[in-house]
Amino acid sequence: MSGIYDDPWAYDLACSFRDVPAEVDVLLAWCAERGAAPATVLELAAGPAEHAREFARRGVAATALDLNPRMCAYAAREAERGGVELEVVQDDMTRFALGRRFDLVVTMLDSTSHLMTLDAFVAHLRRVAAHLAPGGLYIVEMSHPRDRLGDEPSVSTGWTVERDGVQAGVRWGEPSDRLDPVTQISDDHVTLTITGDGATRVIRDVVPYRFWSATELDAALRLAGGLEAVAQYGDFGAGEGAVALTDPEAWRMITLLRPR
Repeated sequence: MSGIYDDPWAYDLACSFRDVPAEVDVLLAWCAERGAAPATVLELAAGPAEHAREFARRGVAATALDLNPRMCAYAAREAERGGVELEVVQDDMTRFALGRRFDLVVTMLDSTSHLMTLDAFVAHLRRVAAHLAPGGLYIVEMSHPRDRLGDEPSVSTGWTVERDGVQAGVRWGEPSDRLDPVTQISDDHVTLTITGDGATRVIRDVVPYRFWSATELDAALRLAGGLEAVAQYGDFGAGEGAVALTDPEAWRMITLLRPR
């Protein structure tokens, strides 16, 4: 039985509730607010590379990096099918060395939760710093701390999506999934039920999830060196639409970093 990350089409379907074009609008607006219009972008732990492909559609030279070969192959196929140019690299987000720098680096959908140790997070930040152009930005989207520390999480663990006549019911995490208080890792049980063309398919998986708090992010940045935070938001909104991390409506922890 394959896991959720070994079925890129199903994973892409499960995450299709995200408004990727609107999110890229905001990512570019944050760059513009800091006097930059990125010509190159690198998406890390990209999976299906939805954001990298959207950047490519807008004429930005885009690179997508992921460790899973099936995700890489899927991202390349979808880019070709969509008529956009996308460089796809299979590599580890803690060890990659591409030999060039980018105006913008992004890690979306809480993919830093795959970094299980502080050493891994620090190594990741150092790799990003080595690949950022002067004046560039690293934008990292993480879950809001209240999702794991509060009594009322910001996001639901269950949702339904429909695309091209196919419906999927998603449960990402069960009430019995508990965060280990020592390691801050939870084994999240994932169930994806896909219905279409008169058939139903169920994918079940257990996904290790490492929770990172805001103070731990700050500590990792201090240990890594090379990057400093310039802004932090609780949602995708720029200008007057910006949402503070402390806002009751905040549902993500999005940090903008630049080279020191």
